[in-house]
Amino acid sequence: MLRAGFDSLLSLVIFLVFTGFAVAALVFAAMAREDAYRAAEKQTKKFWLIILAVNLVLNLLLPMLFLQIAGLIAAIVFMVDVRPALAQVSGGGRGRRGGGSSSDGPYGPYNGGR
Repeated sequence: MLRAGFDSLLSLVIFLVFTGFAVAALVFAAMAREDAYRAAEKQTKKFWLIILAVNLVLNLLLPMLFLQIAGLIAAIVFMVDVRPALAQVSGGGRGRRGGGSSSDGPYGPYNGGR
């Protein structure tokens, strides 16, 4: 009985993690511009939206581990390969929009005691 409870809890955790990751990938894919996909030389936005939406629907309607793993692979490919390429092409970085260095202030470089 304890093992059955553990198995059902583990299945629930796997379902929630895979579904959450699928939702995050779908949201990121939808937020990127169409021309960024072409500039990054990746598949089209429509392609990734269809793949990730099918992944999410399959996770919700048919929670079979094989289909979840196949969808997880698609979401990982998007998050690891496509999303960084889109961010690079779009000029987005890790929180810095205009480039520059970490010592830049709002009016230019901060040099300490000019």
